[in-house]
Amino acid sequence: MTDHAFKVEDPFLWPFWEAASERRLSVQRCRGCSQHQFYPRPFCLSCEGRELDWVDVTGAGEVYSITTVRIPVSDLLPPPYQVALVTLDAGPRLLAGIDGPACSIGDRVRLVWREREDAPPFPAFERVAP
Repeated sequence: MTDHAFKVEDPFLWPFWEAASERRLSVQRCRGCSQHQFYPRPFCLSCEGRELDWVDVTGAGEVYSITTVRIPVSDLLPPPYQVALVTLDAGPRLLAGIDGPACSIGDRVRLVWREREDAPPFPAFERVAP
């Protein structure tokens, strides 16, 4: 990520943003129990193991929860827009925006990347047609 003026405040997130700069979605996987997790931590939430690797996942998943934001919070996000908690097929849940047509709980989604200036692209999701 040396070509971006992007600062990572949380050192556990550095591998996530490094992968995102290459348009790869990476999450932690425990060497002991093989569980995936996101938000990154120094230990496994399932077995408390401390040997964690970063692995790429497809970004396919299902909408677990969703809301429509109608209040402006940033000039970069004009309302209304949807934000969803997506259960990735790999297991962990990721909070992200929804691009394209509106989604509902239970909809299948796939990863897309939102380009940003001076920062790695941001993961978002779009509905997969049934």
